[in-house]
Amino acid sequence: MTTIMHHTLYQGPRVAFRYTDGTGPCFVFLPGYMSDMSGSKATALFDEAKAKGRACLLLDYSGCGQSDGDFADGMLSVWRDEVLALVDSYVTGPVLLVGSSMGGWLMLLVAEHLKHRLAGMIGIAAAPDFTRWGYSDDQRAMLAAGETVFEANPYGPEPTPTHAKFFADAECHVRLEAAIDLSCPVRLIHGKQDADVPWEISQRLAAMLRSDDVQVTLVEDGDHRLSRESDIALLKAIVAEFYG
Repeated sequence: MTTIMHHTLYQGPRVAFRYTDGTGPCFVFLPGYMSDMSGSKATALFDEAKAKGRACLLLDYSGCGQSDGDFADGMLSVWRDEVLALVDSYVTGPVLLVGSSMGGWLMLLVAEHLKHRLAGMIGIAAAPDFTRWGYSDDQRAMLAAGETVFEANPYGPEPTPTHAKFFADAECHVRLEAAIDLSCPVRLIHGKQDADVPWEISQRLAAMLRSDDVQVTLVEDGDHRLSRESDIALLKAIVAEFYG
């Protein structure tokens, strides 16, 4: 197990991360909403990178996992800047961004600032713009009015909150309504049995990217997590494509 380290942001919280040095593009994993770097996909891919001598960076967003901060203060803008700060401080050379669920939305925002360093992007059940298509009109009205929306959490006993601050910031980062000016190779993986993010979202994302090297892989019996052994084997195979 690589030691968990902390990076103190300028006038900000300490962000927890794991990093292993190596060759090729640095693999940067961006977790989903309320997730962290201890998840099975992140851990498996980090261990694979370490075993093969590839550079890899995992992190917990502020307010998540072992990072400081309050989740209620979390926003895409804040988490994007945390990722960029870690990449700037610890990563040299090209970057391979991998985003899971909400991390697939954040991946696009990070990529827009790293265009000249991008080796590629991999989306796992990517969920860009989920504040637009993932909430009812009543829920969106509540969030716009400054209220917190709570939803049933299929992965734990506590309901999942969406805070008004996150919602207001997310409305500034909608990406599926116009062409996305990213031209690096992109691989999108999505389970057709995903009950949280419709698999059609990955198809919409593929259509909006300017890249002429975009591939969508649909897993017929795959759910949202895509964390079975077969799913992780598929992820590893797709990652391997970027290392020749």
